[in-house]
Amino acid sequence: MAALAAVFLAQPVLAHPHILIDAKATIRFDEQGRVAGLHHSWTFDTAFSVWMVQGLDTDGDGTVSPAEMQELANENMLGLAEYGFYTYAGDDMAFEAVGDQRMSYENNRVTLDYSIVATAPEPVGERFELGVYDPEYYVAITVNDVADVTLENAPDDCAVRLEPPVPMSREVEERLYALGPEVLELPPDLAAAMRGTQGLVVINCGAAAIPATAVEAVADVARARPAAPFGGPPPEVGLNLPRSGFFGWLQQQQRDFYAALTGALDALRTDWTAFWVLGGLSFFYGIFHAAGPGHGKVVISSYVLANESQLRRGVVLSGLSALMQSLVAIGFVLVLAGLLNLTSTALGEAAHWVGVASYGMVALLGLWLVLRKLFGWGHSHHDHDDHHHHHHDHDHAHHHHDHDHGHSMHHAIAPGDIRGDWREQLGVVLAVGLRPCSGALVVLVFALSQGVLAAGIAAVLLMGLGTAITVAALATLAVTAKGLAGRIGGADSAVARTLVWWAELAGALCVLGFGVLLLVASF
Repeated sequence: MAALAAVFLAQPVLAHPHILIDAKATIRFDEQGRVAGLHHSWTFDTAFSVWMVQGLDTDGDGTVSPAEMQELANENMLGLAEYGFYTYAGDDMAFEAVGDQRMSYENNRVTLDYSIVATAPEPVGERFELGVYDPEYYVAITVNDVADVTLENAPDDCAVRLEPPVPMSREVEERLYALGPEVLELPPDLAAAMRGTQGLVVINCGAAAIPATAVEAVADVARARPAAPFGGPPPEVGLNLPRSGFFGWLQQQQRDFYAALTGALDALRTDWTAFWVLGGLSFFYGIFHAAGPGHGKVVISSYVLANESQLRRGVVLSGLSALMQSLVAIGFVLVLAGLLNLTSTALGEAAHWVGVASYGMVALLGLWLVLRKLFGWGHSHHDHDDHHHHHHDHDHAHHHHDHDHGHSMHHAIAPGDIRGDWREQLGVVLAVGLRPCSGALVVLVFALSQGVLAAGIAAVLLMGLGTAITVAALATLAVTAKGLAGRIGGADSAVARTLVWWAELAGALCVLGFGVLLLVASF
């Protein structure tokens, strides 16, 4: 299991989106009819817009002006440049910022306008592809209608159309997962194969064609960076799952529920009956959120596999961890945004370091579990039933030892001898719950700014309830699988005890490996 986690985490992190953008684009042609530059106009969703302007009303007049947002606009351009401006066009075109970036805030939505120019203008031919997207899927950028694309100074015979997203092929998925952790850039042909998975703007001009096979995406698309674009909260580090099939559907549900959730919060300002809609959406968002990539479910499931045989404990740990995560998010926003009025950039930075501390605790917990399993640390006889079970195992182990010294490792500590005390279980809850959900942070900042903080807190607690149900279900599977392994050949058979011993060690190694890799991915 630890090896499996290592394989997944070695890949670029793919999260469900926490930033939703409605995009418009102006494609600029030069006198030779070549694509020479673009102007982007991106309008952010209401919840994240409020996150962005948090703490920026420096003159206290109740509005956030473009001048007060200019520094943030400049910082965004530096970050976007590292991501190729999320713009993948033509035959591996490269772009530079013009320097005209500007941000405005109206009707609870931020709009970022900026222009970029091509270092080498490119002719269009029969098919010119433009993709505007974040390959890591933290930002979901959508061109909603062909009317949102403007051709400026284009030849008369040019036309534009939108192509919907296409599923990622199984071959592309397998090649992505085969890349080693040292690969920070996708091979050009693989990057080209990924184009279209989030939709395309296609331009056709005249009859002179450029072969479609010559169209390749910019290779700088798959860097795992802790810094989030636009000063957002850091994306959750998690498993790299496919964006097609079931997981593609799951990610779409996460996006749809998140968008509907923020819309319900916005509606609360004028219609308190929207609270019931908000509650239901929050609960289901928590369920879908926990079913996607993330460290909570892996740590809890692996811990109960390594350490617990009681289903009730696994469920309780899942619930407490989810509650802890919700409470941390609430306290985080109340103190840093409500009392200290920190900017969104400062909030994101603080959330990142809280996440690092959480991942460090996961690694330490895993190290403790591995060492205790191997060396029998913490072995005790406090519980009468456990003592009786230990005495039986001890006699059996020595009987076996007399016949085969090669298995002495297994009787050093038998399955069921060790159960985590309340301090260890508190450590599990803190390790998982210390890192607040990025979506919850954005929702709370939005609720705070709109004067519906109580509804925002309720929404986040209901998110936690949904998350707890999903994580508890996965923990139940882990406990059930361990119980089945323990009954192979009889509950007290050597085969059963050996299987359980190795399963517990695998769970401990998974917690350790996952924690270490989370830490590495955070720097």
